[in-house]
Amino acid sequence: MSTAIPGSGQAAARILNHLLVREAWARERLTAHAGEHFRIEAGGLSVALGIDAAGSVVGEPPETEPAVVIQLGDDAAGRLLTAPESAFSTARITGSVRFAETLAFVFRNLRWDFEADLADVLGDIPARRIAQGLRSAFAWQREAVARLGGNVAEYLTEESGTIVPSREVADFGRAVDGLRDDCARLEKRIALLSKH
Repeated sequence: MSTAIPGSGQAAARILNHLLVREAWARERLTAHAGEHFRIEAGGLSVALGIDAAGSVVGEPPETEPAVVIQLGDDAAGRLLTAPESAFSTARITGSVRFAETLAFVFRNLRWDFEADLADVLGDIPARRIAQGLRSAFAWQREAVARLGGNVAEYLTEESGTIVPSREVADFGRAVDGLRDDCARLEKRIALLSKH
């Protein structure tokens, strides 16, 4: 059972509307579902939301019956920080099919232009430099994780022998195929010899 935090609907609506304000295509899609309600659940918490006539998100009372329930995976918070476009890839969405498809499409394609938000506060040049620095830092982090994963895989396959390398598995498969073919040819020869 998920717990609703008082005021969380309004806070979530403000955040989503901040993203929607620059995305007319998303608001246009959502207006088709004006008056419908949905709930987002993650980590035992839930947020009740709805769509208004302008295609904006509004906070709803927790007891509002949703047409769609979106259950985010346990890793959703980490994905929002590292790869926001994949945050909803593990989500489980139930309820009205048309409304669920619209929400999934909007959330999957909604992007936060943090550089534009920084530019509103700091100006264009500092915002650009900060954004480039953050992108570089996240790129470095992803590369470091990929290198670490590659090193661990190499150690497990090459050094420790814990995991059999894929080339050895492929060689073994080819050897088994060759043995099977040799056995089939031998059976045919034995069958021919037994007829004579």
